[in-house]
Amino acid sequence: MEYSLILAAMLIGGYLLGSIPTAVWIGKSFHNIDVRDHGSKNAGSTNAIRVLGLKTGIIVLIIDAFKGIAAVNLVLIFPEIFPGENTYVMFKLLLGVMALLGHIFPIFAGFRGGKGIATLAGIVIALFPGTVLISLGVFALIFLITRIVSLGSIIASITFPIIIIFFDKEAVLAEMIFSVVVAVFVPLTHRKNIYRLLKGEENKLHFGKKNQNK
Repeated sequence: MEYSLILAAMLIGGYLLGSIPTAVWIGKSFHNIDVRDHGSKNAGSTNAIRVLGLKTGIIVLIIDAFKGIAAVNLVLIFPEIFPGENTYVMFKLLLGVMALLGHIFPIFAGFRGGKGIATLAGIVIALFPGTVLISLGVFALIFLITRIVSLGSIIASITFPIIIIFFDKEAVLAEMIFSVVVAVFVPLTHRKNIYRLLKGEENKLHFGKKNQNK
């Protein structure tokens, strides 16, 4: 029973960490702006860069990523309660999912959050520190070519399970399944972006410019 309470507390903690609405709080505190009223109207780091500027947006990005890293590493508080490696890995994945849900549906911001890409990146960094470098490289390449964040995110997410399943010899089944979920989740959260991409109307991100109308 005591272990059940600890596990439940960890899961709630993961959700609460994810629920910290970085872009909303920083935007309101330092710019008197709710980023959800401008740009793409979500509380993600990309919209923060677009609406609040590069410096503020980078701070939002780092904090949102750290939320995912911190949530996954809550297992380090009581590592002895997990009976085996597979259980340990699965619970880390579950904590990551809770943080992601918190970011998308933050209790501290009326359940109106961001798409979760930065927090998801933090989760992936904590779980797959080597593999994530390849995915980040894919994202960077696509972004440098197109200046479209959504396209880079979608393509990087699709390549992620390919790397895990076919090249990571130490990956367990739960991690493979998680990587596939990531490849499905990211495009699903970018449905509107995909629609705009197909129409050639997706916004490009140009550093150093604030644009609250696109």
